[in-house]
Amino acid sequence: MNIHRLEKMWLTFGLVMLGVFLLVLGIGTFARGMAPPTSEHHHSIDPEKVMETPPFDKPGLEKIGDNEYNAYMVALAFGFNPEKMEVPAGATIHFQVTSPDVVHGFQIPGTNVNMMVVPGQVNHLSYTFKKPGEYLIICNEYCGVGHQFMATTIIVK
Repeated sequence: MNIHRLEKMWLTFGLVMLGVFLLVLGIGTFARGMAPPTSEHHHSIDPEKVMETPPFDKPGLEKIGDNEYNAYMVALAFGFNPEKMEVPAGATIHFQVTSPDVVHGFQIPGTNVNMMVVPGQVNHLSYTFKKPGEYLIICNEYCGVGHQFMATTIIVK
């Protein structure tokens, strides 16, 4: 196979640039100390036993302090459990969300709450609801044919 001299030069240039890109990316990652989540913010449970594992066997709100709550939630096809929650204005909710079946999304539009819910992994995220209103929680990861119906609400009074 005969490759023209200019083609060889461009192939070499492209491979060198790819190598430089990967090297810069790798050095930047290690220099900034980037690493997977620690066990403090991430833990796993058996996805086949989510509905039997406390506290996900009884999902809902748990008051843990003055205007502070833990919300244990399960994202499953095609909804969230619990279906609705009510909290007072100014409440801080510590969401703990997992899934027993497929990857789901967890997003509250108009806030910075957005995470991926992976089967068997318990994801943690906190948010303070300062304004009263009804906040919609949606799945923003395609999870099957009923995906568009997957939503729940938080009512802040």
